[in-house]
Amino acid sequence: MSSLATLTPPPGLRVLITAGAAGIGKAIADDFAAAGASVHVSDINADAVSSACTDRIGGTVADASDEAATRRLVDEARARMGGLDVVVANAGIEGPTAGIGDIAAEDWDRTMEINMRGAYLAARFAADELIESRGSFIAIASVAGRLPFAYRTPYASSKWGVIGLAKSLASELGPRGVRANAILPGIVEGPRIDRVINARAERLGISYDEMRERNLEKVALRRMVSPHDIAAMCLFLNTPGGANITGQALSVCGGVETL
Repeated sequence: MSSLATLTPPPGLRVLITAGAAGIGKAIADDFAAAGASVHVSDINADAVSSACTDRIGGTVADASDEAATRRLVDEARARMGGLDVVVANAGIEGPTAGIGDIAAEDWDRTMEINMRGAYLAARFAADELIESRGSFIAIASVAGRLPFAYRTPYASSKWGVIGLAKSLASELGPRGVRANAILPGIVEGPRIDRVINARAERLGISYDEMRERNLEKVALRRMVSPHDIAAMCLFLNTPGGANITGQALSVCGGVETL
């Protein structure tokens, strides 16, 4: 097989993506479907799930932090596709923007429930399927999982934890043929980063545009990442060329070294 041929995912992959009906998750779902995969997505928004579904993409309304809902999600995805080859734990929220003394415990807990518990539940209920298929688990983390992030401690802490989960799964499940990696997006264009920029701008008493420029000054390439850049890494990890990549935290960020 030529090196070029190893960069194409095999046809017919069975892919489950949490929070796959919008944002990064939808880009991942659409790109896997375009590559010939059968895809199943979840979201808490029923309208978003309905809009995301196509002849190749099915969906389940589910809260990623809910144990029973995640078990049902995996069951429905398995029944529809006949098994699982790839699980992308993408569900996440930005959490509060505040100093540590001003963060309410319930806001901290909710961030951990979605970002960390959600990834754990996806791995827990899909593990047997991935072992059977010798498949791949991908956790969508963040560059905030390798850098300090002032005023975003719940989010950053959860993403450090998600990376630890992926690395630990790689060690635990690797002998049974399962690969596990974390992808660390940088500043991804879209509504979520707009909310984050607005919140930090308000806290600092500056305009949205000034805050956006301050953020981009921390990026070597001086530009945001596209959701499809993250999708491209997900696809690559499931090509023959990516078959020996496991236990890694892979940044797709344009060169971010401070937040």
